[in-house]
Amino acid sequence: MKSGEVDNIEELNNLPVDSIRIAPYLSELKQKAAAEVSIRHLNLTETFLIRFLQARDFDVALALKLLINYHKWRQECPAITADLKPSSVIGLLQNNYHGVLRSRDDAGSRILIYRIGKYIHKQFLNCYFVHYNGEYRKFKLFLGQWNPKEFTAYEVFRVSLITSELIVREWETQRNGLKAIFDLQDWCFAHALQINPSLAKKISSVLTDSFPLKVRGIHLINEPIFFRPVFAMIRPFLPDKIKQRIHMHGSSYARSLSDFIPKAVLPPEYGGTGPSINEVCQDWTEYIMQSEDYLHSLSIDLGGGDASQSSAYE
Repeated sequence: MKSGEVDNIEELNNLPVDSIRIAPYLSELKQKAAAEVSIRHLNLTETFLIRFLQARDFDVALALKLLINYHKWRQECPAITADLKPSSVIGLLQNNYHGVLRSRDDAGSRILIYRIGKYIHKQFLNCYFVHYNGEYRKFKLFLGQWNPKEFTAYEVFRVSLITSELIVREWETQRNGLKAIFDLQDWCFAHALQINPSLAKKISSVLTDSFPLKVRGIHLINEPIFFRPVFAMIRPFLPDKIKQRIHMHGSSYARSLSDFIPKAVLPPEYGGTGPSINEVCQDWTEYIMQSEDYLHSLSIDLGGGDASQSSAYE
């Protein structure tokens, strides 16, 4: 069933999951998924399946393909997907590497920020202990964000997957997707050497056909010239639609970024008037830590699938 044959897509996107107009789409997708050997064992609840229908504008065939790809990707990338517990990436989170803005843009999209570069590996702020696998482990807090000597690119990407699994539960995010800002200030060769063609393909898969979120925009700021070879590895795997949504702002982002994202929601560090980037990162880290049990359940079940639709982070 294709949405255009019977219903208006925008109308469908605005309906609750228990609407009688959505029921035929859910029923058909569940029936087709149950017939697929690779995914028939998943917990095919309505709140789980609706994500894939929303992501593919209620085209059941495309939603089924996305669901199959999602499961396949998670099975084939255990270095990223097998352990989604926040404690596995606590160092990155506590370094204010990543945050989700409190407010959405005018189109209702979630705004994610990743600070991929800047770090000082010789200096650390303090040490702290985290309860992990029945014991307390000691972690160092480094000044900065991603220290490539401490965290692999796979761990960095795991943070992105953790956030994706949390925000995909939000009904408004399912409808309106996300925009991501990647701050590459002080990106260096040590970062670049971590990105190989295999990982580049895995990253592109999530952006295109292996995760039920609509990517509305990707904004790169402070990108150095030697980031281009890394981007060149990823670009061939991206469809034209995604390529057209990638914007490189350079160091003059304060003027151009607000053309895509309202100043009222952006942190002051990025030319806006919203909460500071440190506040944003700390708030989101706290929310991630509160979601430990849910994320742990996803680590156990590599196929994903849950009965919870709601999110407390709104």
